[in-house]
This record gives sequence, C-alpha cells and structure tokens, in this order.
Amino acid sequence: MHLAPTYPLTTERLLLRPLDPATDVEALHAYQSLPEVCRYVPYEPRSREQVAERLAAAETTRAELTEEGQYLDLAVVLRATGELIGDVLLFWHSEKHRSGEIGYALHPAHHGRGYVTEAARAMLRLAFDDLGLHRVVGRIDERNHASAAVLERLGMRREAVLVENEWFKGGWSTGVVYAMLDREWRALQDG
Repeated sequence: MHLAPTYPLTTERLLLRPLDPATDVEALHAYQSLPEVCRYVPYEPRSREQVAERLAAAETTRAELTEEGQYLDLAVVLRATGELIGDVLLFWHSEKHRSGEIGYALHPAHHGRGYVTEAARAMLRLAFDDLGLHRVVGRIDERNHASAAVLERLGMRREAVLVENEWFKGGWSTGVVYAMLDREWRALQDG
C-alpha cells in the first residue's frame, strides 16, 4: 500500500496541498493560536514560533504515505482567492487492518460554509479510493457538535461513545467515534 497524490487536489471550491514551511506559517498561526480552535484538538494554542517549528518537521509537510503510522496534513486553500483557511488530515493507522482516521481544523471566519465537509470528503476519497483502506474513523469530543455534524454529513455512522475515557485539558472528556467502511463509501458514491 502506498499513497502518492498529484497536487493540488481539487474540489468544487478548494485546493488541498501539502503544507509549505516557507509560506504557510502566518495563515496556520492565524487559527492555530485561537483557544476556540484548540478547544477540542490535542494541541494548545500555538505561538508563531511553535507553528514554524512544527512546519519545519518533515512529517508535517509529507506529500505521500509510504507506511502505516504516517499522516498527511494538507492545507485547505480557497480556489477563488488562494487563501489558506485550514488543514485536513489523513492518518494511516494500520496496513494489516487497512484502517485510518481523518481530522481537520478551520479558521472560525470560514465556519458554516461546508468547507470542512468538502475537504474531509476529499480525504475520504484518498483513504478509500487511492490508499485502499477498509475503515476510516473520526474521533471527537462529544461537546463538539459542529464536528459531529461534519462527520454525519460525510455519511459516517456514530459508532461508539466512550464515557469520560480521557483526561483532556483539565477535565474528563467523553469521546465519540464515527466510522465508515469502504463498502459504505462506495454505496454513497454510487447512490
């Protein structure tokens, strides 16, 4: 298994491409520094220096997946303006089990327009059609209703609720797992 997309990936309104340490620091910092963006993601608000340091790491700007345990973190760019408004991830968890996970973050100025759903759908296409995964999950905090709505719009099913399963940012977090199988993805594409 191997995934080497041709960039940029194009959707109706977006371009998805690998993050660029030379040009993307300011745009990423603009939303990764905001407490409301970081509320339900593993990292705390990042300084400009932390964003630059993260972008300097080769795994963050990876353009292909060659083995399990790797991830693609792609910039979400508006086709109309060239503005970077978020990032979307595809984690490849296991080659044997053909499993992965999607994740995303978006600048709040662009919430409510369907951009995350559009970008995440492109990542599911990569996961199922190009990498050949069998199962993809999205894991969220149960309080993150906007993210739950995205996963449901994608056609993922709410599969598990893990009550207070993780100590997260000073309190117990109840995790919700959404999932989709390759046959469910194909049925959505054929329907």
